[in-house]
Amino acid sequence: MRPVAIFRHARTEGPGYLAAYLDRRSIPWQLVRIDEGETVPADPGAFCGLVFMGGPMSVNDDLPWIPPALSLIQVAVDSQVPVLGHCLGGQLMARAMSGVVGKSPVKEIGWGRCDILDTPIAREWFGDDVEFFDAFHWHGETFTLPDGADRILSSPWCDNQAFALGPHLALQCHVEMTEDLIRTWCRGGAKEIAESRESPGVQSAHEIERRLTTRVAILHQVADRLYARWTAGLKA
Repeated sequence: MRPVAIFRHARTEGPGYLAAYLDRRSIPWQLVRIDEGETVPADPGAFCGLVFMGGPMSVNDDLPWIPPALSLIQVAVDSQVPVLGHCLGGQLMARAMSGVVGKSPVKEIGWGRCDILDTPIAREWFGDDVEFFDAFHWHGETFTLPDGADRILSSPWCDNQAFALGPHLALQCHVEMTEDLIRTWCRGGAKEIAESRESPGVQSAHEIERRLTTRVAILHQVADRLYARWTAGLKA
């Protein structure tokens, strides 16, 4: 089986729980370290799927790797190679697929409720027995829906928390988080949390880390459903 390519844009924003999920299912994967200057491949054909992780940059920044990443996503979508995006990764997908990325009305950092839309496509991804869950958030921008995509997840502060289009899934929120990742982000992002404390969507590090083991375990149950649906579309 060809590997899943996982694109890392910042050292502290790796695949997290997704890597554990793929390993458990014996699905091979390959890390593409954009943060270390590795080149974006031009052809998705070497991979059975593409995953784009988060990062502190904007898809609207003038960075040399962004145009080839957008082009790769476009080719993958046209070729029906499944694409999965987390936060920045979801924004890259939206922009590559005709959406627009811009400032979110409310910055979100921490845990926050996301509601699953009561639509057939949303139920394909989340199942019939879950109406909402607490997702992890760390974003100041958001995306519009690309042509033909279906919104499947929303939150009080951000209408477009996820969209699906065929085998492709773009998330604004984070379901890949582990306890270690969250603690690392809270330490590294302490200044951003302090500067953003007036936002109603931003929590303190203390609140973010409260009941962390339980919260992450519940988040992983949701991630299992999404990753199972996404990996079902992978072609050897």
